[in-house]
Amino acid sequence: MPRKVIQPTFDNQERSGTAQPVAEAHILVCDDDSELRYLLGQFLTDLGYAVVGVGSGRELGRHMRSGAPVDLVILDIMLPGQSGIEICRDLRASSNIPILMLTARGDETDRIVGLEIGADDYVSKPFSPNELLARIKALLRRARISGGAEASERKRGYEFEGWRLDILRRELRNPSGVIVDLSGGEYDLLVAFLEMPQRVLSRDQLLETARSAATTNLDRSIDVQVSRLRRKIDTGGDGDSFIRTVRGAGYMLAAAVKRS
Repeated sequence: MPRKVIQPTFDNQERSGTAQPVAEAHILVCDDDSELRYLLGQFLTDLGYAVVGVGSGRELGRHMRSGAPVDLVILDIMLPGQSGIEICRDLRASSNIPILMLTARGDETDRIVGLEIGADDYVSKPFSPNELLARIKALLRRARISGGAEASERKRGYEFEGWRLDILRRELRNPSGVIVDLSGGEYDLLVAFLEMPQRVLSRDQLLETARSAATTNLDRSIDVQVSRLRRKIDTGGDGDSFIRTVRGAGYMLAAAVKRS
Protein backbone atom coordinates (compact mmCIF):
# COMPACT_ATOMS: atom_id res chain seq x y z
CA MET A 1 0.00 0.00 0.00
CA PRO A 2 1.54 3.35 -1.02
CA ARG A 3 2.57 5.63 1.80
CA LYS A 4 0.43 8.70 2.31
CA VAL A 5 2.62 11.76 2.69
CA ILE A 6 1.37 14.26 5.25
CA GLN A 7 2.81 17.70 4.68
CA PRO A 8 3.23 20.39 7.33
CA THR A 9 2.16 23.90 6.38
CA PHE A 10 4.81 26.63 6.40
CA ASP A 11 3.50 30.15 6.08
CA ASN A 12 4.72 33.68 6.70
CA GLN A 13 2.56 34.13 9.77
CA GLU A 14 4.21 31.25 11.56
CA ARG A 15 7.67 32.32 10.50
CA SER A 16 7.19 35.87 11.74
CA GLY A 17 6.43 34.63 15.24
CA THR A 18 9.69 32.76 15.69
CA ALA A 19 12.90 34.12 17.15
CA GLN A 20 16.24 33.92 15.41
CA PRO A 21 18.52 31.21 16.82
CA VAL A 22 21.36 32.36 19.01
CA ALA A 23 23.97 30.63 16.84
CA GLU A 24 24.00 28.72 13.60
CA ALA A 25 23.87 24.94 13.82
CA HIS A 26 24.22 22.26 11.17
CA ILE A 27 21.09 20.15 10.74
CA LEU A 28 20.84 16.98 8.66
CA VAL A 29 17.29 16.18 7.46
CA CYS A 30 16.69 12.58 6.36
CA ASP A 31 13.30 12.08 4.68
CA ASP A 32 12.44 10.45 1.36
CA ASP A 33 9.84 13.15 0.60
CA SER A 34 11.78 15.69 -1.46
CA GLU A 35 9.11 18.38 -1.07
CA LEU A 36 9.18 18.08 2.71
CA ARG A 37 12.98 18.24 2.69
CA TYR A 38 12.79 21.41 0.59
CA LEU A 39 10.22 23.05 2.87
CA LEU A 40 12.16 22.18 6.02
CA GLY A 41 15.39 23.33 4.43
CA GLN A 42 13.93 26.69 3.43
CA PHE A 43 12.25 27.22 6.79
CA LEU A 44 15.37 26.43 8.84
CA THR A 45 17.78 28.17 6.47
CA ASP A 46 15.72 31.37 6.76
CA LEU A 47 16.24 31.15 10.52
CA GLY A 48 20.01 30.93 10.22
CA TYR A 49 20.61 27.19 10.31
CA ALA A 50 22.79 25.29 7.84
CA VAL A 51 20.65 22.45 6.45
CA VAL A 52 21.51 19.41 4.35
CA GLY A 53 18.76 17.08 3.11
CA VAL A 54 19.14 13.39 2.23
CA GLY A 55 16.56 10.84 1.15
CA SER A 56 17.82 7.54 2.55
CA GLY A 57 19.97 5.88 5.16
CA ARG A 58 22.67 5.27 2.58
CA GLU A 59 22.89 8.99 1.78
CA LEU A 60 22.85 9.84 5.49
CA GLY A 61 25.71 7.44 6.16
CA ARG A 62 27.72 8.89 3.28
CA HIS A 63 27.25 12.40 4.64
CA MET A 64 28.21 11.40 8.18
CA ARG A 65 31.36 9.65 6.94
CA SER A 66 32.37 12.73 4.96
CA GLY A 67 33.30 14.52 8.19
CA ALA A 68 30.93 17.42 7.51
CA PRO A 69 29.66 19.05 10.72
CA VAL A 70 26.29 17.78 11.99
CA ASP A 71 24.79 19.15 15.21
CA LEU A 72 21.36 17.51 14.97
CA VAL A 73 19.63 14.89 12.82
CA ILE A 74 15.94 15.08 11.88
CA LEU A 75 15.07 11.52 10.91
CA ASP A 76 11.88 10.15 9.37
CA ILE A 77 10.91 6.66 10.54
CA MET A 78 9.40 5.51 7.23
CA LEU A 79 12.26 5.39 4.72
CA PRO A 80 13.02 3.16 1.73
CA GLY A 81 15.52 0.40 2.45
CA GLN A 82 16.93 0.94 5.92
CA SER A 83 14.23 2.27 8.25
CA GLY A 84 14.59 5.30 10.50
CA ILE A 85 14.56 2.98 13.51
CA GLU A 86 17.55 1.05 12.16
CA ILE A 87 19.37 4.26 11.24
CA CYS A 88 18.77 5.68 14.72
CA ARG A 89 20.17 2.52 16.30
CA ASP A 90 23.30 2.71 14.14
CA LEU A 91 23.82 6.42 14.86
CA ARG A 92 23.42 5.96 18.58
CA ALA A 93 25.95 3.13 18.61
CA SER A 94 28.67 5.52 17.48
CA SER A 95 27.53 9.03 18.43
CA ASN A 96 25.62 11.08 21.00
CA ILE A 97 24.41 13.53 18.35
CA PRO A 98 20.82 14.70 19.09
CA ILE A 99 18.22 12.79 17.03
CA LEU A 100 14.72 14.16 16.44
CA MET A 101 12.43 11.59 14.83
CA LEU A 102 9.41 12.26 12.59
CA THR A 103 6.55 9.80 13.04
CA ALA A 104 3.05 9.32 11.68
CA ARG A 105 0.27 10.72 13.85
CA GLY A 106 -0.95 8.25 16.48
CA ASP A 107 1.83 5.71 15.83
CA GLU A 108 2.77 5.26 19.48
CA THR A 109 4.70 2.04 18.88
CA ASP A 110 7.22 3.75 16.60
CA ARG A 111 7.65 6.60 19.08
CA ILE A 112 8.29 4.28 22.00
CA VAL A 113 10.69 2.12 20.00
CA GLY A 114 12.53 5.24 18.83
CA LEU A 115 13.00 6.45 22.40
CA GLU A 116 14.03 2.96 23.51
CA ILE A 117 16.90 2.82 21.02
CA GLY A 118 18.20 6.30 21.74
CA ALA A 119 16.20 9.00 19.94
CA ASP A 120 16.11 12.21 21.98
CA ASP A 121 12.72 13.51 20.87
CA TYR A 122 10.05 13.09 18.21
CA VAL A 123 7.42 15.09 16.34
CA SER A 124 4.28 13.60 14.83
CA LYS A 125 3.16 14.49 11.31
CA PRO A 126 1.46 16.78 10.52
CA PHE A 127 3.35 19.21 12.75
CA SER A 128 3.56 22.92 13.38
CA PRO A 129 6.86 24.45 12.24
CA ASN A 130 6.96 26.42 15.50
CA GLU A 131 6.67 23.20 17.50
CA LEU A 132 9.45 21.63 15.45
CA LEU A 133 11.61 24.72 15.93
CA ALA A 134 11.04 24.70 19.70
CA ARG A 135 12.16 21.09 19.91
CA ILE A 136 15.21 21.71 17.72
CA LYS A 137 16.22 24.64 19.92
CA ALA A 138 15.71 22.59 23.08
CA LEU A 139 17.91 19.76 21.84
CA LEU A 140 20.65 22.08 20.59
CA ARG A 141 20.55 24.12 23.81
CA ARG A 142 20.88 20.99 25.90
CA ALA A 143 23.85 19.82 23.81
CA ARG A 144 25.55 23.22 24.18
CA ILE A 145 24.94 23.33 27.94
CA SER A 146 26.39 19.84 28.34
CA GLY A 147 29.43 20.83 26.28
CA GLY A 148 29.91 24.02 28.30
CA ALA A 149 29.69 22.14 31.57
CA GLU A 150 32.33 19.72 30.37
CA ALA A 151 34.70 22.52 29.39
CA SER A 152 34.30 24.45 32.66
CA GLU A 153 34.39 21.47 35.01
CA ARG A 154 37.25 19.42 33.63
CA LYS A 155 38.01 17.64 36.90
CA ARG A 156 34.45 16.92 37.81
CA GLY A 157 32.90 13.47 37.89
CA TYR A 158 30.61 11.27 39.94
CA GLU A 159 31.03 7.89 41.61
CA PHE A 160 28.25 5.65 42.89
CA GLU A 161 28.32 1.98 43.88
CA GLY A 162 31.54 1.41 41.94
CA TRP A 163 30.28 3.23 38.85
CA ARG A 164 31.99 6.38 37.54
CA LEU A 165 30.66 9.11 35.26
CA ASP A 166 33.34 11.27 33.61
CA ILE A 167 31.70 14.62 32.76
CA LEU A 168 34.52 15.78 30.50
CA ARG A 169 34.45 12.69 28.32
CA ARG A 170 30.75 11.92 28.79
CA GLU A 171 31.79 8.38 29.69
CA LEU A 172 30.05 6.06 32.12
CA ARG A 173 32.11 3.13 33.36
CA ASN A 174 30.72 0.19 35.28
CA PRO A 175 32.50 -1.26 38.34
CA SER A 176 34.61 -3.42 36.00
CA GLY A 177 35.81 -0.36 34.10
CA VAL A 178 33.80 -1.12 30.95
CA ILE A 179 32.29 1.89 29.17
CA VAL A 180 28.47 1.80 29.00
CA ASP A 181 27.01 3.69 26.04
CA LEU A 182 24.39 6.32 26.87
CA SER A 183 22.14 8.32 24.56
CA GLY A 184 21.92 12.08 25.04
CA GLY A 185 18.66 11.73 26.96
CA GLU A 186 20.00 8.95 29.18
CA TYR A 187 23.13 10.96 29.96
CA ASP A 188 21.11 14.02 31.00
CA LEU A 189 18.78 11.93 33.16
CA LEU A 190 21.72 10.30 34.91
CA VAL A 191 23.36 13.68 35.57
CA ALA A 192 20.07 14.94 37.03
CA PHE A 193 19.90 11.96 39.40
CA LEU A 194 23.57 12.29 40.38
CA GLU A 195 23.19 16.02 41.07
CA MET A 196 20.31 15.31 43.45
CA PRO A 197 20.79 11.79 44.85
CA GLN A 198 18.34 10.29 47.34
CA ARG A 199 15.77 12.94 46.46
CA VAL A 200 12.49 12.28 44.71
CA LEU A 201 12.39 13.96 41.29
CA SER A 202 9.00 14.41 39.67
CA ARG A 203 8.36 13.65 36.01
CA ASP A 204 8.07 17.38 35.38
CA GLN A 205 11.52 17.98 36.87
CA LEU A 206 13.04 15.16 34.83
CA LEU A 207 11.19 16.28 31.71
CA GLU A 208 12.66 19.75 31.98
CA THR A 209 16.14 18.34 32.48
CA ALA A 210 16.01 15.69 29.78
CA ARG A 211 13.93 17.33 27.09
CA SER A 212 13.29 20.98 28.09
CA ALA A 213 10.10 22.58 29.39
CA ALA A 214 9.40 23.86 25.86
CA THR A 215 8.31 20.39 24.76
CA THR A 216 4.95 18.73 25.25
CA ASN A 217 4.51 17.14 28.66
CA LEU A 218 4.87 13.48 27.71
CA ASP A 219 5.15 11.51 30.95
CA ARG A 220 5.35 8.23 29.03
CA SER A 221 8.54 9.31 27.26
CA ILE A 222 10.23 10.02 30.60
CA ASP A 223 9.12 6.62 31.88
CA VAL A 224 10.64 4.99 28.81
CA GLN A 225 13.96 6.81 29.14
CA VAL A 226 14.19 6.12 32.89
CA SER A 227 13.44 2.45 32.20
CA ARG A 228 16.14 2.35 29.53
CA LEU A 229 18.70 3.99 31.84
CA ARG A 230 17.73 1.69 34.70
CA ARG A 231 18.39 -1.39 32.56
CA LYS A 232 21.86 -0.12 31.69
CA ILE A 233 23.05 0.64 35.22
CA ASP A 234 21.23 -2.09 37.17
CA THR A 235 23.32 -5.12 36.28
CA GLY A 236 23.36 -6.93 39.60
CA GLY A 237 20.44 -9.17 38.76
CA ASP A 238 19.11 -9.17 42.33
CA GLY A 239 15.92 -7.27 41.45
CA ASP A 240 16.96 -4.17 43.38
CA SER A 241 17.40 -0.92 41.46
CA PHE A 242 19.54 2.16 41.91
CA ILE A 243 16.69 4.19 40.40
CA ARG A 244 13.56 3.59 42.44
CA THR A 245 10.01 4.43 41.48
CA VAL A 246 8.18 6.46 44.13
CA ARG A 247 4.53 5.81 43.45
CA GLY A 248 2.61 8.96 42.62
CA ALA A 249 5.70 11.15 43.00
CA GLY A 250 8.42 10.27 40.51
CA TYR A 251 11.84 8.64 40.69
CA MET A 252 14.81 8.65 43.07
CA LEU A 253 18.44 7.57 42.80
CA ALA A 254 18.90 5.54 45.98
CA ALA A 255 22.68 5.15 45.74
CA ALA A 256 25.20 7.26 47.65
CA VAL A 257 27.03 9.61 45.29
CA LYS A 258 30.54 11.06 45.64
CA ARG A 259 31.92 13.88 43.47
CA SER A 260 35.44 13.41 42.18
